[in-house]
Amino acid sequence: MYGDAATIRRILSELGDTWAVVGLSSNRNRAAYRVAEVLQHFGKRVVPVHPGAETVHGEPGYASLAEIPFEVDVVDVFVNSDLAGRVADEAVAKGAKAVWFQLGVVDEAAYERTRAAGREMVMDRCPAIEIPRLGRAS
Repeated sequence: MYGDAATIRRILSELGDTWAVVGLSSNRNRAAYRVAEVLQHFGKRVVPVHPGAETVHGEPGYASLAEIPFEVDVVDVFVNSDLAGRVADEAVAKGAKAVWFQLGVVDEAAYERTRAAGREMVMDRCPAIEIPRLGRAS
């Protein structure tokens, strides 16, 4: 419901390759770490966003979206649903073209605000599951 096939394809293949991953740390046991690996495999630049601002997968991290000193195409959100709406609003303010809420992350009001701001959005889906379906590994 919150991410039809055409929207998913647009985000993954047309809107740009710089992905800020909110919640990405160097903890190899977290889903964000593994999803970021898959995104890199498919040619995406992954920018870690986490309070610890750690370098992950060779990319320096930032404590917030606002601190990233360059444009971001997509913001991939690995925080719980209670915090996700704020992150979506920050993504819109940052100028991201799309927001992606991971599996289990749902905030219908944030979805409506993000879409009303003219941005693409997907909720409760995983790009690491969706991107191989496009058939374009780097």
